[in-house]
Amino acid sequence: MKSGRFITIEGGEGAGKTTLIQELERRIMAAGIAVVTTREPGGIAIAEQIRGVILDSRHTSMDGRTEALLYAAARRQHLVEKVIPALKQGFVVICDRFIDSSLAYQGYARGLGMEAVWEINRFAIGDTMPDLTIWMDIEPEEGLKRIHKDDCRELNRLDLEGLKFHEKVRSGYEQIYRQYPNRIVRIDASAEPDAVARQAIAAVEHGLKGFFAENVKL
Repeated sequence: MKSGRFITIEGGEGAGKTTLIQELERRIMAAGIAVVTTREPGGIAIAEQIRGVILDSRHTSMDGRTEALLYAAARRQHLVEKVIPALKQGFVVICDRFIDSSLAYQGYARGLGMEAVWEINRFAIGDTMPDLTIWMDIEPEEGLKRIHKDDCRELNRLDLEGLKFHEKVRSGYEQIYRQYPNRIVRIDASAEPDAVARQAIAAVEHGLKGFFAENVKL
């Protein structure tokens, strides 16, 4: 039985997940709470190697089911090697992407079906689900503009998909959000970074209020 808390950050390309995760980590650590930040696919050596295969811009012929299975495999190894041990030790784990990404990208946008992708991932994750998910919602066109302006970011295979694909991803997140309103908090990722951070911090304080001591304020 886990004793820590599992927070996942979701959103389309260019939503600003990395910036938000850094700010949440800073705030939670300042409150005296141990934090582990990580990402999917990746976070540990095996999953990072799988990430390289999935996101390689040369792998444009990759089948949708292959993609979904690779994500699930990376997710499983990441969980057993990093996430679950950290939760058992009482850490707050903040993860850049988790199962909702697979549902939105492969299940909905790739057309594999959310139920089919859920079944693949149910085998991979067992009973480990986030305590709180922050969905950074942004218009796909705006998100893509951001990543193409970022000279420090290397474009990956998903970044190179057309606008219609990313619009489908957003629609997929919409469906997931409606299905899990008690777990997922939607925030406006098009706002200024400080405003985005305030929305997210409020979501963490409210969603995990039973975990944090009464005198701890983020």
